[in-house]
Amino acid sequence: MKNLLILATMLLTFGFANAQKVYKTSYKGEADKIIFVTNYKGEADMIVYETKYKGEAKPYSGLWFWTEYKGEADWKVYFTKYKGEANLKIYFTKYKGEAGMK
Repeated sequence: MKNLLILATMLLTFGFANAQKVYKTSYKGEADKIIFVTNYKGEADMIVYETKYKGEAKPYSGLWFWTEYKGEADWKVYFTKYKGEANLKIYFTKYKGEAGMK
């Protein structure tokens, strides 16, 4: 039952969001997602590749384009040092082909 609840929550969280253009905020209260960066790929909910081109960023792909403007972003993110505080764990990869949701 607990696993079903976790699965339903993840589908609702990730199923309707287009995380392609991302803005980093300094304030937890204005963030859409609170992010914890893990050092282990197997622990991550999403593997993220940072692209330099806005056109490469695609919904659900894990290809993130950092925007300078809050209004242009699909997600406003806040990075936390505490795994338990996060609602999304990510791993940054150097390889575009590894990017995506798990």
